[in-house]
Amino acid sequence: MSEPDTTTAPARPSSSLWRTVAEVERYVAADGWGAPVRLFALVRTADALRRDPALADRLPEHVVAEARADAGHLTSVEQDGLPDVADLDELLGQLAWPPGVDGAALVVERVLVPPDAEAEVRAVTAPDDEEARAAALAAHPLAEDVRIAVGVLRDGSHECAVRSRSKDSDGEVATGADLVPGLVGALQATLQD
Repeated sequence: MSEPDTTTAPARPSSSLWRTVAEVERYVAADGWGAPVRLFALVRTADALRRDPALADRLPEHVVAEARADAGHLTSVEQDGLPDVADLDELLGQLAWPPGVDGAALVVERVLVPPDAEAEVRAVTAPDDEEARAAALAAHPLAEDVRIAVGVLRDGSHECAVRSRSKDSDGEVATGADLVPGLVGALQATLQD
């Protein structure tokens, strides 16, 4: 497991989760487009430091200082070795987090098209040929590649960030709690006891 860079995110002072989702999205964005699904465990840094004081030696000094100043500060830990599954629903269906994990974050790339374009493609592809439909949607002139980052906590709080390839800069990332409610719900379900 590796930890993403924890450089300062644009300020939204009321939400450590928002800051963490922005950090995770930028961390994945640094690798460019075409990346596989990336998954992160989220832990409250102050609690992790209490459980394992030696962790302070492995984290950057500014992270330790932020955690001491903000009990809600989160550290993201990338999960390596994800199972090879057919789709995201299958992956999320296999996930369960231990009690020491306070939340989870997921970063995934998707192709978005307007609803009219999706209906147009459905009309010309066989209903059972998902592969052909996906290829036709990706090739549609109105298709837009996006990177979606979602973070959820056990208390139900959640945040999202969406970056489009056509506006690929940190200043153009759309943020909000309810940008992708279906993905938020699916990721939140992985935290259920």
